[in-house]
Amino acid sequence: MTTYRELLAQVKTEIEEIEAAALADELDGAAPPLLIDVREPDEYEQGAIPQAILIPRGFLESRIEAAAPDKDARIVLSCASGARSAFGAKALRELGYTDVVSLAGGFSGWKQSGHPWAEPKVLDAERRRRYSRHLVIPEVGEAGQLALLGAKVLMIGAGGLGSPSSLYLAAAGVGTIGIIDDDVVDASNLQRQVIHNTERIGVPKAESARMTLTALNPDVEVVQYRERLTSGNIDEIIAGYDVVVDGTDNFPTRYLLNDASVKHGIPVVHASIFRFEGQLTVFKPHEGPCYRCLFPEPPPVELAPSCAEGGVLGVLPGIMGTLQATEALKLLLGIGEPLVGRLLLADALDMSFHEVSLRRDPACPVCGEHAGPIEYIDYDEFCAGGAHATAH
Repeated sequence: MTTYRELLAQVKTEIEEIEAAALADELDGAAPPLLIDVREPDEYEQGAIPQAILIPRGFLESRIEAAAPDKDARIVLSCASGARSAFGAKALRELGYTDVVSLAGGFSGWKQSGHPWAEPKVLDAERRRRYSRHLVIPEVGEAGQLALLGAKVLMIGAGGLGSPSSLYLAAAGVGTIGIIDDDVVDASNLQRQVIHNTERIGVPKAESARMTLTALNPDVEVVQYRERLTSGNIDEIIAGYDVVVDGTDNFPTRYLLNDASVKHGIPVVHASIFRFEGQLTVFKPHEGPCYRCLFPEPPPVELAPSCAEGGVLGVLPGIMGTLQATEALKLLLGIGEPLVGRLLLADALDMSFHEVSLRRDPACPVCGEHAGPIEYIDYDEFCAGGAHATAH
């Protein structure tokens, strides 16, 4: 009858092992391998090789394809002493991975050899419970959730679009949410702006949003900007944010936000709504078109009525705002295919979605091939039809 030691010895004859010094050289090289730590979370929390990602041995086979879609990629497995990683290497070879090795001596041998290690940043037990549905998704996992907790998203407006998008971003654990809105809650808002309630009529929208978001998730820090976004304050406000979610309802602010986002290199998740129709896209500077590529000039006022003038189905901003949150999370996590260079058109009456391809304008004065330094202009005059808006 085969003993564990005999089985381990047999497995080690069927796989390749790498010594700590050789692994250190590979990690410092131009094309480092994918290093996977197959220990349990409590072991990993006590110390790990800095480049290692955690996939406990019991989940290795089910999660490896998300971590390593290329079966010819170089993979190094590590554990405490080199036993679990050896069995893991054999299992991955049987799954078709061609270049898998086990770290001889495991993490213990790595430390004893004097190579660097650290105590990784991990979620505590309470956060593991709260974000458990994220943690089991390979594309998110613990590393992704930690990234969300460290991320900063700026919401332009706490209205129809900002309400659902900020709620879902807060629920997802985005650590800092900035909200810029100089308005107060009005009874006419409550048909669609679900972040507010009747008791808060007359309360500043930014404060009302803060109350709702922090009650939903105490992990979230809400930064309030109870002011109108202007050429004078936008650089200070927007700096340091990872993504901007645009819930504005006027063209001057959209053009100002566009120019500032290109200047600072910050992607903008843009949406607009009117009656039963919505539009959604992602403006990622220098990777896709910007707002000015789509709309070099604002439409005449009579052709672009506001929601106050034309109305909006109350649930429509909920749909579009939730989609905005989805795109923001994809950008923060670096997953999927964000709507860069694509415009999603939604029609709630027949519940249809259509997609239109967008291209950068080489002659765009903001992001084009020969664009000069970005200077803010008088956007109100520009959108009112001023032929020569002045820079300031």
